[in-house]
Amino acid sequence: MTNPYEVFEKDQKKLKTELTTLQYQVTQKAGTEQPFQNEFWDHKADGVYVDLVSGEPLFSSLHKFDSGTGWPSFYQAIDDQFITLKKDFKLLMLRTEVRSHYADSHLGHVFNDGPPPTGMRYCINSAALRFIKKEDLHVMGYGDLQALFAEEAEVKGQHDPK
Repeated sequence: MTNPYEVFEKDQKKLKTELTTLQYQVTQKAGTEQPFQNEFWDHKADGVYVDLVSGEPLFSSLHKFDSGTGWPSFYQAIDDQFITLKKDFKLLMLRTEVRSHYADSHLGHVFNDGPPPTGMRYCINSAALRFIKKEDLHVMGYGDLQALFAEEAEVKGQHDPK
């Protein structure tokens, strides 16, 4: 996968004017949005979720599951090169914070209580994400990710009785 995000630079003044108050609080100040009252917690469309600030591709609908927490949850990232994990002691207990690699946006936290095959639960704030529908991937510059959905269709086809 090519990487157009390596030269990304954040301009805090510009971000304050471009992002909503909640988006800025979550991505730049490590805030958390309300559970069950956010855009993607029960979102079911096929596509990818990208960093709101930089556009880094982060998660796919193929890896999304209902964790019952009220936030979008994924059992894996699209590509670990776009994810940075950091120790977080803010609640006086060790958690693992998830940040986007190049924009350094706070995304949420990851826990080891997720489903197979990884056992991980990336609990992510909707306010840190932008959704790109599967049918729009090519036109939006994410055409290389179309292969994720082709592979999934092929796997499903092998298991479907004819």
